[in-house]
Amino acid sequence: MTIAEATKQRIAELCYERKITYCKLATISGIPYTTIKSIIYKQSKNPGITTIKKICDGLDITITEFFDTDTFKNLEQEIK
Repeated sequence: MTIAEATKQRIAELCYERKITYCKLATISGIPYTTIKSIIYKQSKNPGITTIKKICDGLDITITEFFDTDTFKNLEQEIK
């Protein structure tokens, strides 16, 4: 799994847990829906940390909480 896939998966999990749509996530995060859509549909290969931070702020979680999952902990090193 790549970092982009893990990020997409985490966003999907958080939206599912909170019963919100991606459109609602964009609204509460203050970022364009097209940005969320590009992450979810893997058009964005490397979502920026600023975007992730805004998503976290919208969901009222920390960056640590966003990345503190087994998925991120078990990612293989991309540069070898």
